[in-house]
Amino acid sequence: MLFYADKPLKFAFSKDIENTGEILFNNQEKIFGLLGIPFDSTSTYQTGARFGPLLLRESSYNFENYHLYLDKVLKATFYDLGDVQTIPGNFHKTCKQIEFTVNEVIEKGYTPIVMGGDHSISYPVARAVDIHNATVIHFDAHADFRDKYAGEKYSHATVMRRMWELNPQEIIQIGIRSSSSEEVHFVREENITQFTARDVKNDMKNVLKALEGLEGPIYVTVDMDVLDPAYAPRVGTPAPGGLDPMDLETLILQLKNKDIIGFDVVEVSSSSVGDITSINAAKVILDFLFLY
Repeated sequence: MLFYADKPLKFAFSKDIENTGEILFNNQEKIFGLLGIPFDSTSTYQTGARFGPLLLRESSYNFENYHLYLDKVLKATFYDLGDVQTIPGNFHKTCKQIEFTVNEVIEKGYTPIVMGGDHSISYPVARAVDIHNATVIHFDAHADFRDKYAGEKYSHATVMRRMWELNPQEIIQIGIRSSSSEEVHFVREENITQFTARDVKNDMKNVLKALEGLEGPIYVTVDMDVLDPAYAPRVGTPAPGGLDPMDLETLILQLKNKDIIGFDVVEVSSSSVGDITSINAAKVILDFLFLY
């Protein structure tokens, strides 16, 4: 069994497995393990991301197992492994339990797909996956490169700074439209690749070209505030002027044939069934799974 994990409502189309201790690794295909992390104790504006995994799963039943644009039936092998048991208000203990559980998921042969949770949870996931020498693709409205936010080193607003300290090969940010002056200088000094929301709108081909040329292991983190609040109002920190769902779908589909070692979707703060934020977030995960 997986320590620190229980079994809530399963993500649509996920396969059932009686014994999660079974070795599923197969050299011929990726096997994905979905894991929820209901934690939002570093949220500083709109709370509720702790309900993200539950509402994401519920929203997933709104979709077909056929992708019209890809003309493809969903064939990916994936299992919903439950939620990490978190400690509200305690990031450090929760961080240890996240890293322990994700390590277990990887040891069993699964590639993790994580449903958050505020964006701070991406850091322990990245530690477990080991993004050293990997490329990190970061979809977000905010740069998240502050060294500290409100005096805290570990926060949804500092997560990319902490992930940068794990020494990835490259970080590519997409959809950015909000940064502090500190973050702007840091991004320039460290030569971090950044495509703003206007870059995506004005020259999508250039962004797609950058993703197309990537080789080697890739970790993907999707903060749902990358979408404009018209499409994702229930996020921790909504920011006007964002991407639309078709933009995000186009970018996710560009990851076909890439070596994805981990994927997370965070900052879904939905509070009711049928909320557009959780529906769009579930679509992001399904679009990714349709690539396999």
